[in-house]
Amino acid sequence: MSNNLSAVRIPTNTASRYWSAIAIDAAGRRQVREITTAKGFFLESFPDFTPETQVSDTQVQRQLWYWMQEADQSSMAQLCLKCFMSQQIDAVCRGLASRFGAEHGFTSTDLLPFVLDEDIGKPRRHSPTYHSFLDEILQSFDPEQSSLATWTTRRVKHHKPLNQFLLEHGIYLVSDWAILNDTKPKQLHRIFTEFHNLTPSEIQRAQHLLDAYHAVYRSQRLKQRLAGVKGKCHPPTPEQLQQMAQRLSSPLRPEPLLRQLQLIASRLREYRIYVRGGTLNSESLDATPNEPLDVPDSEPTPDAQSEFLTAYRQQFIQGLDQAIAQITGDRTRKLQRRDAQKAQQFLTALHLFHCQGQSMSDIARNFNYKGQFQVSRLLKLKVLRADIQRELLVYLSDRILEKAQRYTNRQRLQTVHHQIQEAIAEQVTQVIEDAATEASTATHERHQKTRSLFAKRLCHYLDNRSNIS
Repeated sequence: MSNNLSAVRIPTNTASRYWSAIAIDAAGRRQVREITTAKGFFLESFPDFTPETQVSDTQVQRQLWYWMQEADQSSMAQLCLKCFMSQQIDAVCRGLASRFGAEHGFTSTDLLPFVLDEDIGKPRRHSPTYHSFLDEILQSFDPEQSSLATWTTRRVKHHKPLNQFLLEHGIYLVSDWAILNDTKPKQLHRIFTEFHNLTPSEIQRAQHLLDAYHAVYRSQRLKQRLAGVKGKCHPPTPEQLQQMAQRLSSPLRPEPLLRQLQLIASRLREYRIYVRGGTLNSESLDATPNEPLDVPDSEPTPDAQSEFLTAYRQQFIQGLDQAIAQITGDRTRKLQRRDAQKAQQFLTALHLFHCQGQSMSDIARNFNYKGQFQVSRLLKLKVLRADIQRELLVYLSDRILEKAQRYTNRQRLQTVHHQIQEAIAEQVTQVIEDAATEASTATHERHQKTRSLFAKRLCHYLDNRSNIS
C-alpha cells in the first residue's frame, strides 16, 4: 500500500476525508497520510464523487458501515471509516487545545497519542486480538442512532486516558449543568464544609439554590430522558431560571441566579479534579464567572473606604499566599507520587530561580540536566502562574465582596458588583504579568531589582518549607 505524507489540512465535508488519515510520525509530529487503496476503493464504490465533492456523510457512512459487515468489503470499508474518524479525532483535539492549551500548557499534538493509537493503513504490530480505540468506537457505533462524527466526538471526550491527562492540567470535561445534576445536597454540604471551608450560612444558601435547580432543571431533564431525548446538558433557559427564582425565599433575577449556580458548579468541579488526582482550578466547558452567593444589606460607615482598602490589602496578600501554597503544594504532591527526586528538584529549582536569581542554565548544570529546556519543562512557570491566578481570583471574589457588604447597602453593592470584580481581576492580572516579566528578564537584572510581589510571596512560602535545601 503506497502512502503519501502531507502537512496540509483536509477540507471539511469533502470526499477526501475518507482516504486521508491523521498520523503521528516518529518525532511525534502530526501528519496527514493519503491511503491510495482506500481512495481507489471509495471512488470506485461512489463513482459520482471526486476528491473535492461535498459529501453527505450520513448516507456514505451508513453504506460503508453496512459494507463493513460483509466479509468481501469489510477491511476497505473499515479503512475509509477510520480515515474519517481520525480527521474527527484531530478536530476534537485541536478544539480542546485551542480552548485550553495556551493557558494550561499543552498542544493538540500532546492529546493525539491518547486517542489515536493506530497507524491507519499500515500493518499492525500488535497481536491479532488487539483492539485500538478506533476499533472500540466503530464497534459501538450505530448509524441509526447518531452520526459517526458525533459518536466519535463523544467517545473521545469520555476516553479515560485523555481525561486523565486533561485532569492533570486542571480541565474536567463535564458541563456545569451536568455537575449540578448529579450532586446531592448532602454531598454539597460535605464538600463545601470539608474541602472549601465555607461558613454554614454560605453552605445553606448553596443548598437552597441546588434544591431549586433540581426541582426545575433536573426534573425536566429526567422527563426528557424518559421520553428518549438525549444529548449534553445545555444552560438553563430564562424560563427555567425564573421558575427556580420563584422557589427561593429571596428571589433573584435570572442573570445573578445563573452566575451563582455557576459558582457552585465551579467549586464542585475543583473538588472533583482534586479527588481524581488533577490540578485544582479548572476550566469549565461553560463560562463560569465568579459571584458571591448573596448580597446582604448594610449601611456605609464614615471611614468605610479607608477601612475597606485596609481589609482588601490584607485579603489580597492572604489570598495570594493561600493560592501559592495550594497550587505549589498540589504540583509537588503530584510529582512526589511519580518521582520523589523530581518533586524535590521542582521546589529547589523554584527557589533557585525566584529567590536566588539563578538562570535556568545554571540550575540545569546543578541538576546535571542536558539543558535549560528540562528545567523549563519541570517548572512550567506559565501554567503555575495561571493556576495561581485562578485560585487567587476565586478566593478574592468570595472574600472581598463579603467584606464590601459591610460598607455599603444592598442596592449600591449590586450596582458596583461588576466594578469590584473587574478591579480584582485587573490587580490579580497585573501581579501575574509582573511575575512573568520578571521571569523573562536577564539573571543579573532580576537579582538586582526589587522582586515582584509574586516572587516575594512565593519565596516566603518556599523558605517556610522544611524540605527546601
